[in-house]
Amino acid sequence: MMSTYRRLNTFLKERFADRLVLTFAQIEDIIGSPLPAEARLQSDWWVTAPAGGPQSEQADCWVSASRTALANLSSRTVTFERA
Repeated sequence: MMSTYRRLNTFLKERFADRLVLTFAQIEDIIGSPLPAEARLQSDWWVTAPAGGPQSEQADCWVSASRTALANLSSRTVTFERA
């Protein structure tokens, strides 16, 4: 897992709620750096690969925390749900 997203992985693992909604700003506070432009402009950046497919490094962060991610680009939020 990319070290940039390790803190987000830890954050997600430590939450008991099955559903978490975080703003882009909250995610940036957690990871300690800005999200890349693609994260703000392309919902595909947040897509989890199908089983057996290659996983992006950022998606590995929430997949290894047993979560899925669904971005709402217009509201600048991401919903992480327990898989």
